[in-house]
Amino acid sequence: MPINNIPDLYLNNPSLRPDLFVYDFKMTEETIKAKVNLKMHMFSFLQTGKKQVHFSNDAVLVDNKHSLLIKKGNCLWSELLDTEDTYYCKLLFFSEHRLHEFLKKHVKDKEPHQETPLYFAIENDTYLTSYLNSLATIITAPPTFMDDLLSVKFDELMLYLINKYKSDFESYLLSLITKEESSFKNNIEENTYSTLTLEEIAFLCNMSLSTFKRHFIKTYNVSPGKWLRDKRLLKAKELLEKGEFISSDIYLDLGYNNLSNFSTAFKNKFGMNPSEV
Repeated sequence: MPINNIPDLYLNNPSLRPDLFVYDFKMTEETIKAKVNLKMHMFSFLQTGKKQVHFSNDAVLVDNKHSLLIKKGNCLWSELLDTEDTYYCKLLFFSEHRLHEFLKKHVKDKEPHQETPLYFAIENDTYLTSYLNSLATIITAPPTFMDDLLSVKFDELMLYLINKYKSDFESYLLSLITKEESSFKNNIEENTYSTLTLEEIAFLCNMSLSTFKRHFIKTYNVSPGKWLRDKRLLKAKELLEKGEFISSDIYLDLGYNNLSNFSTAFKNKFGMNPSEV
């Protein structure tokens, strides 16, 4: 699966990537788990459809009742049609340089919370509706005038969200410029029981599959495939022993494409069929 470099994919000249950039994204077919290398921080103002984003240690699903602010880096995202025929999302990208300028003017002597997520969910309201309408007007202006107006509109948005979400939003903004990354082990253990493939988990750890496997074996002294398979089967046995689920309820959530493969792996591991637990 190719990696989509965003927003470079939307720019006429990616080498001249601006500090602020607005793009109207529309599509009529769903995209499932596209690999994205997000090169700028991004507001995603969803208008129609649904968006799901997988990070190294979390995932989020939103519809047009919420917008997202997403930290630059690797992620997987799915863009889903809802009742409408067209998926539509207005995207606002901003650089770390532009964020530094804003923080220097408006946020003084603060530190981010120790654990800050890779996204910030924003509840849509009448202000944001009006704001997006104004952005639509700005992007039709002459380039120089548009750049100046967009800079003002960026500060306006940030100040509004600080007023709305207080220190939580300030802390998130500060976290966007820190260099600390989640540890490799935390990334792995957050996705132990997910439906992501090894290749997808490696991508979220910013590694090639071969580098990921070498690093995994060095850390856990076992191959990632065996480690994940054993962990997921032990989880399956635990769920079945509680008597609240049967095999058909859980196999998809534990990364198996079909019930037959799950049952075979379970029997090979425990010497019994799942139905015998």
